[in-house]
Amino acid sequence: MPLRIYNTLTSTKEEFKPGEPGKVSMYVCGVTVYDNCHIGHARANVAFDVVYRYLQHAGYEVTYVRNYTDIDDKIINRANKEGVEFSVISERYIKSFDEDMARLNLALPTHQPKATEYVGEIIALVQKLIAKGAAYPVDGDVYFSVEKYEPYLKLSGRNLDDMQAGARVDVDERKQNPMDFALWKGAKPGEPFWESPWGKGRPGWHIECSAMSMKLLGETFDIHGGGKDLVFPHHENEIAQSEAASGKPFVRYWMHNGFVNINAEKMSKSLGNFFTIREILERYDSEVLRFFLLSAHYRSPIDFSDHNLADAEAGLERIYSSLAAARELMASGNAVPAGGHDADARAELQEKTEALQGHFCAAMDDDFNTALAIAHVFDLVRAINRVVAAKNVDAQVVSLLEKAGEEIAVIAKVLGVLDSVPAEFLSRMKARKSSDLAIDAAEIDRLVAERTAARKARDFKKSDEIRDQLHAMGIELLDSAAGTEWRVK
Repeated sequence: MPLRIYNTLTSTKEEFKPGEPGKVSMYVCGVTVYDNCHIGHARANVAFDVVYRYLQHAGYEVTYVRNYTDIDDKIINRANKEGVEFSVISERYIKSFDEDMARLNLALPTHQPKATEYVGEIIALVQKLIAKGAAYPVDGDVYFSVEKYEPYLKLSGRNLDDMQAGARVDVDERKQNPMDFALWKGAKPGEPFWESPWGKGRPGWHIECSAMSMKLLGETFDIHGGGKDLVFPHHENEIAQSEAASGKPFVRYWMHNGFVNINAEKMSKSLGNFFTIREILERYDSEVLRFFLLSAHYRSPIDFSDHNLADAEAGLERIYSSLAAARELMASGNAVPAGGHDADARAELQEKTEALQGHFCAAMDDDFNTALAIAHVFDLVRAINRVVAAKNVDAQVVSLLEKAGEEIAVIAKVLGVLDSVPAEFLSRMKARKSSDLAIDAAEIDRLVAERTAARKARDFKKSDEIRDQLHAMGIELLDSAAGTEWRVK
């Protein structure tokens, strides 16, 4: 099955055909660097990181551009509040963004341009639009004339007449049309500026992405991504100014990820349900957060809540626990003849292992359906657990479990998860939960050892009493051929 991508421009899934066979050009809108990133930024960046990884996995040579908006009103306002240069703010939060994305295991894009590095290209693009009659200067500002671009609003499907009527409150009388938008902003006293043909000023928000993407990827490129909130006005305006300048289609496939809700409500600072990535990672492992974000299709809304994070954590622990148990069984040396009573389990494991890559690619080729892809991984995990539960190990079992682990690792690399040693991840989870619940890990270990001794002595009454005591403390016991492990429920 060929790769199909939902294109916002056509509102349909389309077969993916890049402009140049075997190569993909991809631009994703980055952040305005004036504050720490929030969960919405995590959602968008993880989603397109997986798109990037899967395209590479599928054999494409991918040029991936993700920008920084490092000059903007919000940056200037924060700089003025702190009494520092705007660059102090932008560099601080570029560093913060990079640290957050590294913790979420994002692969580095091919290019990470800053708007301030492309002011020359921005000015040249604005000049081109003025020369074509699609833009006009006024009092040091330059505006794009939406009426000069007939297909305006083709991405969002909005109606220009309705929007003009709604925009006439507090309209800037210098505009020819209330919907016209700024390409260049004349500098106010005390603001940072660059020299231009229209006087001292700085770029508008929308023009920077057109200038950077066209410089690095060409006038037409394959994929442009971002959050749904960017469809209008940002991406709509990018299309208008880019196509008015070049006379060519700007982007072949427009991709937009869904919103993040907080406990079923839209995330908003005014509602007090606004969480930065750093706040979340104080309570949850970064891999758990990434796994949670991949548990829903990228275009669907996703509900961020403690309950849903706990579910993601439990799911990730199930996979790691299965891989850890498989390793323990393979290392146990408990040899038995092949083809014993676990023959059905072995046959199922072989079947699921051999089918995994095909199922994974089918899911991802259907508009990058990570939720379905993860479901197929869980199918294989269940098959692994059946073989491990039989506690029979021979050359066939070792070969089957090794192959299953290798197939999961291939998928994990694309999804950007499961890159920890299983025992180390489980230990990390245990330590985190123990700390959260003020559990004394040494005391738990002592009780587990006491229970193990009681079982060996066939003192099952004492063994059960200790088990019940641990259960009341919120501790779950996992007995295996290699011994007993515990984890916080």
